[in-house]
Amino acid sequence: MVIIIKLLIVDDEKDIRNLIKLYLSNENYEFVEAENGLDALSLISSDIDLVLLDVMMPKMDGIQTCLNIRDNFNMPILFLTAKIEDTDKLTGFLSGADDYISKPFNPIDLVARVKANIRRYKNYSISQSETTSKILLNEITVDLSSHVVCKNNDVINLTKTEFYILKLLIENRGKVYSLEQIYNTVWKSESVLNSESTVSVHIRNLREKLEDDLSHPKYIKTVWGVGYRVD
Repeated sequence: MVIIIKLLIVDDEKDIRNLIKLYLSNENYEFVEAENGLDALSLISSDIDLVLLDVMMPKMDGIQTCLNIRDNFNMPILFLTAKIEDTDKLTGFLSGADDYISKPFNPIDLVARVKANIRRYKNYSISQSETTSKILLNEITVDLSSHVVCKNNDVINLTKTEFYILKLLIENRGKVYSLEQIYNTVWKSESVLNSESTVSVHIRNLREKLEDDLSHPKYIKTVWGVGYRVD
């Protein structure tokens, strides 16, 4: 039986939507299209496996659309945009995005990131029979079953990707992971264009949520020239 993967493509330019479909045409995906955020919200449903979301759109931009989707759904969301500064990426990840693809697209990069995020989403789906398991790190508690992270009993709202990066590091205390290793492990894919930059922004975002003093990180330590670790 062929399993159909359904993608929602949200972009106000029809040529861009057609180009994305062309690049992904060999992957047996089913496509749903929207030309702005409001239309996307009317089409979003639990059978959508991944959202490709433009940032700059009329009626409702990608940031607000992503925030609205995250209120009810946890499928991967990949931003499509020409805005490639780290501050733009940080805004996107804070709104709940899982990845960031720069315009103009590299076809190989687009296909690889879509496949990697779908694979990760499927692999990390929580089983109903999964037993509760908690990991403690000083004031932080990571519940692997419920995907809830607390600091001093206060819930810290992490995105799915942030959670799995923290989970990787906290389950392997003392081991140093490079940006490439983090990407390969969390995204379940070989590193692609700009993947290390993507991981760096997620690490920064995690620190902003977990650390008391960003200039002296207590939880996620930097090993200069190598990567990151949790002690």
